[in-house]
Amino acid sequence: MKGFATGLALVIAMSLSAGAQAESVKELYDQSCTYCHASGAAGAPKTGDQAAWKPRMDKGMDTLVKHVEEGYNAMPPGGMCGDCSKEDYRALIEYMTK
Repeated sequence: MKGFATGLALVIAMSLSAGAQAESVKELYDQSCTYCHASGAAGAPKTGDQAAWKPRMDKGMDTLVKHVEEGYNAMPPGGMCGDCSKEDYRALIEYMTK
């Protein structure tokens, strides 16, 4: 458990400035979202799984962005991108739902 916590802390630290460094949505996704959304870790909807994303998208983009900003279920506040703007979060959500 100690190793997992240390690894998670390292991933979070590396991701905190991802928004400022990424040049594209894919790069930003690769730097921050892929850790959970590629595998579905901790119940995260997988990227491209439209059936899993549909009930979330039905809540509206503003609600989804709020969930990212404040944290939701197992996702920490800001997701894994502490430097992301609301526009970044919107772009990332759109990227993951396609």
